[in-house]
Amino acid sequence: MTTVAVIQPYFFPYAGYFRLFAAADVVAMFDCVQFPRRGWVHRNRFALASGELDWLTLPLAKADRDVRIDDLHWSADAPARLNANLRRFPELENERDSELVRHVLDLSNPDVAGYLSERVTGVAARLGLPTPIVRSSALPIDPTLRAQDRVIAIVQALGGTRYVNPSGGRELYNHESFNRAAIELRFLTPYANSMESMLSRLLREAPDAIAAEIRRETVLVA
Repeated sequence: MTTVAVIQPYFFPYAGYFRLFAAADVVAMFDCVQFPRRGWVHRNRFALASGELDWLTLPLAKADRDVRIDDLHWSADAPARLNANLRRFPELENERDSELVRHVLDLSNPDVAGYLSERVTGVAARLGLPTPIVRSSALPIDPTLRAQDRVIAIVQALGGTRYVNPSGGRELYNHESFNRAAIELRFLTPYANSMESMLSRLLREAPDAIAAEIRRETVLVA
């Protein structure tokens, strides 16, 4: 059985996101869809000096409202803007010379979706979860497919026979459709631990301890 997970590329997401790497044989980065401007693709929350959480947002070039994730690009002044924004967060500024924060500031890849996929891959590797990533935009998927049908096509393109998704996907997917495609549908149980960005946690916690937590929390149900 080949297990596939399909998830949008997020900016240093929380530990629960990486349960999909523990559960799947291959992860498809869902970048062939409209960019959710109020989501977690291009931003995450970190602590200010006051302790209050605020957004660290990646500096994107202006784009149409319906731009796809794989068509995002950096603003012309992106490095300067990101450097200035990062200084607002002591936990990041104080670790500016660390490999993790250097990777945040490295915008040498002009493809934003590629940058995000590389950062997610790097975190997964630190956690000992080297599950391969394939960008959905690189797969021969019928562009007219939407929602659940597009996900099923991605799983089929990757030779998947099982699809795993976070618990919130129960509202999006139904077993009958996946059964007709000869794909077993499974969901992760709700995540019961910290929702902090993995960037914050890896700056102060051992990767092995976080990885053990992720594996304990990787429970699949029908």
